[in-house]
Amino acid sequence: MMTFTLAPDPEDEAREKGRLLFAGPVTFVKGVVAMSGLPPADRLEVCFAGRSNVGKSSLINALTGRKTLARASNTPGRTQEINYFALGEDRYMTDLPGYGYAEAPVAIVRKWQELLKSYLAGRQTLRRAFVLIDTRHGVKAVDEEILTLLDRSAVAFQCVLTKADKVNAETRAATIEQVKTALAKHPAAYPELVVTSSEKGDGIETLRAIIATLE
Repeated sequence: MMTFTLAPDPEDEAREKGRLLFAGPVTFVKGVVAMSGLPPADRLEVCFAGRSNVGKSSLINALTGRKTLARASNTPGRTQEINYFALGEDRYMTDLPGYGYAEAPVAIVRKWQELLKSYLAGRQTLRRAFVLIDTRHGVKAVDEEILTLLDRSAVAFQCVLTKADKVNAETRAATIEQVKTALAKHPAAYPELVVTSSEKGDGIETLRAIIATLE
């Protein structure tokens, strides 16, 4: 069985690579509602997935140091497209629609799911998916659906715990163990977890370094 650990602090070279990547130009490219709208697959790509209200927009904004790059909607489930951001000239970062929000109409949810499946299965340049898990709640049934989809799509994914500052050390440790246990069933899971706080900046340098050093 695979052993899951917390991602170590990045080496100086990787840390600097991450800093430079995210300090450089980060631009919104387009919102995509169908596979035909995807930009050319001409560079390495990472994506961020997570259920509604997990703190995805806040994390993307913290990574890029830009407060309004990813718009946090007050209505969970509002983002219905794949939002593409260019990190300089050689990386794309995509923000996937939030999943697991029951108030969205069934037809819209089905459309999101089909787009998500097509994207994950068919994007050759996608190197890693970052699946966000709320430290207050751990892996829920709705998260298991996306993890299973990533397994089937053979897309390597790495779990990022968000809002780590919102719980005490005991709860945080318990959640980390719960996430490790849940991930053990998923062959596509990368064995290192990243624990983050968008407000405090915890884990941001580590995540930047991971994205910058993917090949």
